[in-house]
Amino acid sequence: MWVSNKAEGTLPVHLDSPGWQRNLRKAYFTQKEVKDHCKDPPDYWTIHGLWPDKSEGCNRSWHFNPEEIKDLLSDMRMYWPDLLHSSPNRSLHLWKHEWEKHGTCAAQLEALNSQKKYFGKSLDLSKELALNSTLQKLGITPSTYYQISDIKDALVSVYGVVPKVQCLPRQGDEEVQLLAQIEVCFSKDLQLQNCMEPGEPAPRGPEARPPASLGLEICKDGVLFYPALNKTNH
Repeated sequence: MWVSNKAEGTLPVHLDSPGWQRNLRKAYFTQKEVKDHCKDPPDYWTIHGLWPDKSEGCNRSWHFNPEEIKDLLSDMRMYWPDLLHSSPNRSLHLWKHEWEKHGTCAAQLEALNSQKKYFGKSLDLSKELALNSTLQKLGITPSTYYQISDIKDALVSVYGVVPKVQCLPRQGDEEVQLLAQIEVCFSKDLQLQNCMEPGEPAPRGPEARPPASLGLEICKDGVLFYPALNKTNH
């Protein structure tokens, strides 16, 4: 994760930091981004990952074992699919990547110290956030233009914290940026907290692009388009 740390308390491996924070990043990859790879993409928001904001103290030798999450596979396939690859075991590759790069760092917390806990808690947090139904209740629907401030204010009214809203920037003759991903932040005790300070302007330049961003950047102030996924093109 790339979010500044504001939670109280410390972990031994992060002595230079006042605390530890993690993001549950719920990703909705737009048609433009996945059209060359995806098969039967979902028309709802899915999980991208649960990422600690620091990578020190990770156990890179702790390899992914799908047997440890076999009880979760039904929910994993629905809520945490790999949208960018078309191989038969595409989601296994994504989950392996998420565990070995991020889960082995998050495992410093007792609540996340096994593969089953890490993936299971991520699913639980996603269900608690209920982003799909929340957006619908707020009247935020696909195929519509919005001010980025209106989306952020609406989410703050429900969750009580400021998320990061990420977009595909304008390309070619496109008129506006496209809504692509929403990042929600948690403290080390897995309580919601701000990803950005209220009223903080969107960063510009390299700071606007998160690591492994797939071309995404934090949405610039102004208008964005919330695209619908047209399954008939796949």
